Amino acid sequence: MNAKLFIKKNAVMFIAMILAFITVLFVPIDKEYLNYFDFKTLSCLFCVLAVVCALKNINFFYILAKNIVKLFKNTKMCILVLVYITFIGSMLIANDMALLTFLPLGYFVLSTTNKKQYMAFTFIMQNIAANLGGMLTPFGNPQNLYIYSSFNIPTLEFMGIMALPFIFAVVLITGCCLIFVKNEPLTIEDEPEKLNAKRAVVYLILFTLSILIVFRSIPYVIGLIVIPLVLLFIDRKALKEVDYPLLLTFVFFFIFSGNMARIPLVRELFSKLLQKSTLLVSVISCQFISNVPSAILLSQFTDNHVELLWGVNIGGVGTLISSLASLITFREYVKHNPNQSASYIGKFSVYNFAFLILLTSFVLIIK
Repeated sequence: MNAKLFIKKNAVMFIAMILAFITVLFVPIDKEYLNYFDFKTLSCLFCVLAVVCALKNINFFYILAKNIVKLFKNTKMCILVLVYITFIGSMLIANDMALLTFLPLGYFVLSTTNKKQYMAFTFIMQNIAANLGGMLTPFGNPQNLYIYSSFNIPTLEFMGIMALPFIFAVVLITGCCLIFVKNEPLTIEDEPEKLNAKRAVVYLILFTLSILIVFRSIPYVIGLIVIPLVLLFIDRKALKEVDYPLLLTFVFFFIFSGNMARIPLVRELFSKLLQKSTLLVSVISCQFISNVPSAILLSQFTDNHVELLWGVNIGGVGTLISSLASLITFREYVKHNPNQSASYIGKFSVYNFAFLILLTSFVLIIK
């Protein structure tokens, strides 16, 4: 792959790198930089990416996709199921992990049934579902876990705060899928596909290990040792296929957001703005520095954890960088459709800003 094609394919990574280097001019490198990185998130990303690649190599997603098509038999229901699976998955295993797990499934369902015209819509809805589905639980989104721990919020109180926006998000997502997807029959070539059962069991055990790391039941270091070691002997190709530019994108954004939080002018500006509206400031902040950095940054200047929670969850929809999970979706889509990035961003922006406006208006009414 030549340099120009590599840069085009990994444009988001290079933009993140440039932004990170610009902030370094204002905040010289020191030992505080080590505190920027969420090593658990990076480790989970790597582990899940590696296991998903391994599952893909044994046609696991193809076989699963074929069974979904046989069960639901039409485009509308299949896409709705894919979006709901992602939505529920984000509540249980976090938004990033849900997308890494179920985006490949969406691709296989649409590509094997010749319905690629719905791929952008499906990926966008899965992305929105992942960001908004995770809002209900403390561990559904990384920013939730931070605020939940930082403000010591009881679990039931947390879920009560997010319940109404969550229900409204379910209604919006369901409505979009029912309105914008035609009720077309789906067919798939019934070619015999044999699953390597032994490898499938091993890979699903490794995936379970990744999920346990997300729940902090197992230290992430164990996953970093066990998963690469097993794949090194069983499927080295999976380790080579890991999306390393995506991991670097996260690294650069951690540097960017960490440095932004240390620039006095930025801190002073946020301190003044939060006095006017914690909700609106947090929603707007997410559009520029994403929701996790916004939660960390703004929590230092407000005690209004309710509006902060609403803002950094709703703010996860909007721009491509409002949630780092959106970068996962973008990278996955461009990987399969390298010449349609501009078209995807256009459609992504229309749906995401529509959701952002409707959800923000809803919360302003109920607060």
